[in-house]
Amino acid sequence: MSKLVFLLEERSMQALLEGLLPRVFPGLDFRCVPHEGKTDLERSIPRKLRAWREPGVRFVVVRDNDGGDCRAHKARLLQLCRQGGREDTLVRIVCQELESWYFGDADAMAAAFDDSKLRGIANRARYRNPDDIAKPSRVIKSLVPGFQKIAGARAMSGRLSGAGNRSHSFAVFLAGDAGRYDAPAPFRAVGQIFSENHRQVTVLVTPCVGRMRLRIIAVMSSGVPASSSTMTS
Repeated sequence: MSKLVFLLEERSMQALLEGLLPRVFPGLDFRCVPHEGKTDLERSIPRKLRAWREPGVRFVVVRDNDGGDCRAHKARLLQLCRQGGREDTLVRIVCQELESWYFGDADAMAAAFDDSKLRGIANRARYRNPDDIAKPSRVIKSLVPGFQKIAGARAMSGRLSGAGNRSHSFAVFLAGDAGRYDAPAPFRAVGQIFSENHRQVTVLVTPCVGRMRLRIIAVMSSGVPASSSTMTS
C-alpha cells in the first residue's frame, strides 16, 4: 500500500486526521503536512511536489471551500499539482469548513463535547444538511462554549467514523472518486481498502446529468449492513 502525504490548509485538519485515519483505515501509512492557511498551502504545493523524493508516495491536497466555488477551487489546486509534476494528486474540497463534518454526526459531537443535548441538532432544519451551514466554525462555538479548533478536532477524531455521517463532503473525502481506479489508496478502490481492513464497501454509481450519484453501503465483516448513504457529486 502506498504512503499517503496529506497537504493540509491548517493544523486542525491535521489533528482530526491523525486520530481518525488510523481508526478508519488501520495500518494506513500516512503523514500530514499542515500549512498556515490557504495562501501558504497554494504557494507550497508545486514546490513540495517537485522536491519530495520519497519513493511510492501519493499526495492528497485538502482545503476548505469557505462558501466559495468548489469546482473553481479544485481546478486551481489541480493546476498547481500539475505545475509540481504530480497530476496523480488527489484534491479534496471540504464543504464548507472542517466543522461541517462534525455536524454530520450529532452523536459524535455529543460524545466528544460531553453534551447530550447536541444529539438533537440532527432533527433541526438548519443543521440537516451540514455542508450547507454557513461558517460552521462559528456556529459550533454558539453550541459548545469554549470551543477551540485544534482541541475540538482532537476530540472529534476519536468519535467520527467512516459510516453514518450526513456530510456529503466527508463521505466523498473517505470514498474518493469511485470511478478513478488509479487514485491513491485508500481512495483508489474503496471496496478493496475496506476489504483489506476486514470490511466491505459496495459503491453503486449512476450518472445523472453531469453529476454522479453514489450509494455507499458499509458492511462489517459479519455481512450485516452497518449503514448506508446516498450522495451526489
